[in-house]
Amino acid sequence: MTELPLPDGRRRNPWLREALAAEGDPPAAPPPGKDLTVDVAIIGGGYTGLWTACELTARDPGLRVAIIEQDICGGGPSGRNGGFVNAWWDEISTFVDLFGDEGALACARAAAASVTGIGEWCEQHGVDAHYRRSGMLLVSTAEAHDGRWDEDVELVRRLGQADAYVPLSVEQVADRCRSPRFRAGALMRDGATVQPALLARGLRRVCLERGVTVYEGTRVTRIGGRRGPVVRLRVESASGRNEVRASQVVMAMNAWTTGWSPFRHRLLAWGSYMVRTEPAPDLIASALGWTGGESIVDARFSVHYLHITRDGRVAIGAGGGKPGLGGRIGRSFTDDASSSGRAAGALRRFFPALADVAITDAWGGPIDVSPDHLPQFGTLPGGRVHYAFGYSGNGVAPSHLGGRILAGLVIGADDELTRLPIVGRRPRRFPPEPFRWVGARVLREAMIRREDAEQEGRRPNRLLREVSRIPRRLGYHLGPGD
Repeated sequence: MTELPLPDGRRRNPWLREALAAEGDPPAAPPPGKDLTVDVAIIGGGYTGLWTACELTARDPGLRVAIIEQDICGGGPSGRNGGFVNAWWDEISTFVDLFGDEGALACARAAAASVTGIGEWCEQHGVDAHYRRSGMLLVSTAEAHDGRWDEDVELVRRLGQADAYVPLSVEQVADRCRSPRFRAGALMRDGATVQPALLARGLRRVCLERGVTVYEGTRVTRIGGRRGPVVRLRVESASGRNEVRASQVVMAMNAWTTGWSPFRHRLLAWGSYMVRTEPAPDLIASALGWTGGESIVDARFSVHYLHITRDGRVAIGAGGGKPGLGGRIGRSFTDDASSSGRAAGALRRFFPALADVAITDAWGGPIDVSPDHLPQFGTLPGGRVHYAFGYSGNGVAPSHLGGRILAGLVIGADDELTRLPIVGRRPRRFPPEPFRWVGARVLREAMIRREDAEQEGRRPNRLLREVSRIPRRLGYHLGPGD
């Protein structure tokens, strides 16, 4: 057995290294170099910002759109995530609680349309992002987790979408993927996988072809004039400090949104880590029978998520990394070997038949977690600054939806997307710092220890159970509810 690789935030993750190599390792787009004026300035060159730019230029090719990215497009979560393109059927109970049946169904259908829409967009624009639509498999790996999908399955059925999320027996799960740890589960129809950095870089290419200006290595340090006729962005780069003036601004910064005052109580930055094996397609097919392309998640809140890459690797991630303090994104989000070790441990536990398959890569980064586990889309007072954040680890398909929503908000559209109940809402706020950070650390440890005990067939002690239930009892849609 080879030694586990260590995550290192100074190095590009393997998805992005592969995507950049396919482009011939191009240089970053240069920073502005001077003051400038545009119609729409988009802060953030990840999925949300790129989809917004694509949608805006499709609706109005004459718009002057600029994307301002502190790293390179795809350098953040959009280029290093698990590659899951999922709808919201597995969270329908939260939507029903918040918006009622009609609103929940409208949101879920919109997200499902984005799962299909991303694949259609890739085909239309010649972007080979390894898109594969084979559904998402939710599995129990402990008796205590059996049936955690029942409420959502029943609600989906009651809403007239029974085939969107269906329960599977132990035998039916094994027909799709054999693991001595997998029990019963459920299959969500509207699920796909991608190589995430190839999608991000493909979006960048299409934006550039449409005349969008991309500034990389450029950080926005101040947003001024939000209530006036022109929003003024102070930007800094290696070439100096400049001002970008825009009629409309889109904030699409994922976990970095936690550092901005309007949103500090509405978001928590949380770590998530992945590991990836060497290619082993024949062994995976013969030993696991995992050939249908389904992505898989377990029924924990501190979730494990995994899929098979096109070249036959297992890529597996572990949620429940360490939370950040006061909006700071530090090395705990990229260099935490214990968190990547949790992902590696899950791989070995789920698939002992792959014990001799080497793990070749480990990496991590922040995700943006909202109080109800759902994203927030809207417009700040003044009507010129629009935002999207809080994807809570499921952002690939919802960011496509978010880009369409944000484009509509920018141009003042009143349509079925801008009228979705998920737009403009204000969920329960997180506590202020340092209480938020302390509470998140305590709750993280309680949830992980509780679910680890359940995973091993032990009953967690009462203190762990009670502490892990605190978020639900305080009205947050986070953590175990049982």
